[in-house]
Parts: sequence; structure tokens; C-alpha cells
Amino acid sequence: MSATMISQHIPDLDLITSYAERQDSFFSRVSPWTKLGGLVLVILLITVTRNLEICSTLYVAILAMYYLAGLPVKKLFAWYSLPVIFVLSLVGLLAWSEPGTPIFSCAVTGVTIALTDNGVLLIFTLLLKALISVTYSLFFLMTTKYEHFAGMISRIFPSPLDQIFLMAYRFLFLTLAMTGAMLKAVRSRGGGLVHSTRVQGRIFAEVFALVFIRSFERAERVHKAMIARGYRGTFGAGTAIPRPGLSGYGVLGAFSLAIAVIVWMVPNTGGW
Repeated sequence: MSATMISQHIPDLDLITSYAERQDSFFSRVSPWTKLGGLVLVILLITVTRNLEICSTLYVAILAMYYLAGLPVKKLFAWYSLPVIFVLSLVGLLAWSEPGTPIFSCAVTGVTIALTDNGVLLIFTLLLKALISVTYSLFFLMTTKYEHFAGMISRIFPSPLDQIFLMAYRFLFLTLAMTGAMLKAVRSRGGGLVHSTRVQGRIFAEVFALVFIRSFERAERVHKAMIARGYRGTFGAGTAIPRPGLSGYGVLGAFSLAIAVIVWMVPNTGGW
């Protein structure tokens, strides 16, 4: 377990960075611009379509890419916990208001509510969309070196947004490391997530308040250390980023054409 790993159901940033820096698969040698363009097109496709077959096919294809890249599939399924809980908590109530053929109905305070086939379809489709975006985002991060990622941020975002993004990303490691260390200290004294919330709620709240305070202290120390090393408000990332080749442009062009055909010809597109 790495220093920043709090739970097996939360993505481990140290592990993600380790794969990004040490991996040598075919996908790690693909231009980061090609993978970023693919991410934009994937988000665009799952935004404009609500066809379950298309979402299922896209998810299987991205999962296959993740597997072929040599990335940890078992950990990916464990990391799915957060997006699944988020989607079910968000869509769980909306699904009951979808018109269609009733599958299950019940009366609540004299009002009859029904779960229809379209409601179930809504849940599965939005769940697939969430898993698609999470899987490809992790695939992108775990096959792109940090120096290339930082260089892309510097070139895409204007100042000072690029500085804020890069500093926040790096400082996230420090915050998670402090949180993980404090939670280990709580567990070593007989506490735990459920036990501390139910019995020792005060102690558990104090732990996160201490993390919040120490985060500000650590941020101030990091800022002073950077100033001492010559930081003057700009952190330039001049790393050369590999450009897409003809095959990369071809893949992006074919994907863009496929999205246009799907929007034009396939039913159940256009969003909910």
C-alpha cells in the first residue's frame, strides 16, 4: 500500500504515477495529443448518445485497451465503487419518474410510484457512461508521463490557470499522504471508518480538521521552498511532447467521422 492510498476503492495516485512513468507498452508510446483527442471525442460521444448498444460497445473497447496496456484490471474494478455510488445516488430517484412499461410499483404515503423499463435503461446507460469516462481517464493518466502531462497543461491553459492546475495536482499527493498517515494512526489505536463514525465521531472529525490545518501549513512551506529556489509565479514546462503521426491523425479522424454518423443515423441520440 502506497503512502497516498487511503482505501482500495479510491484511485491510488502513487500507483497511477508509477505506471505512467515506468510503463513501456504500445499505448505509452502513442502521442499524448492523440490520447487527449481521444478523451475529448469519447466525452463528446457519451454526451450526445443514449443508445445502450453504442455505450456498451465503447466501454468494451476502452476496457480492452486498458487491459492490453498492461494496467491493473482488478484495481480498476475496485476503483469503480465511487462512480457507481455517485450514479446510483443521482439517478436512483430520477429512474422512478421515467415513462414506460412498469416493471415494479409500490405505494408510498398514498402515492403510487413505478419503475419502468425506460427507468432501468436510464440507470444502465448513465452507469456505462460514467464507467467509460473513468476508464479512459485512468487509461490516459496511466499511459502518459507526468512531464508530458505537465507540458500539455502549460500549452492548453493560460496563466495563471496552468500554474494553479499543476500545483493543485502535485499538492494533492501531499494531502492524501497526510490523510493516509492519520487514518493509519486511528486504526492502530482501535479506530476505523465505520467504528469511528459511529462511536468516535468527534475523534474522526478532529482527524480531518487536523488534515485541513496541516495542509495549509504544508502549502505555505512548499511555497516558501519554491521561492527560495527561484520561483517567480511561473512554472514553465518546456518538455517536448511527441506529436501525432499519420496513424494518430487517422484514428482521430475516423473516430470523429464515426461520431458524426452515429449522431446522424443512429436512433436514441441527442441526450436525455
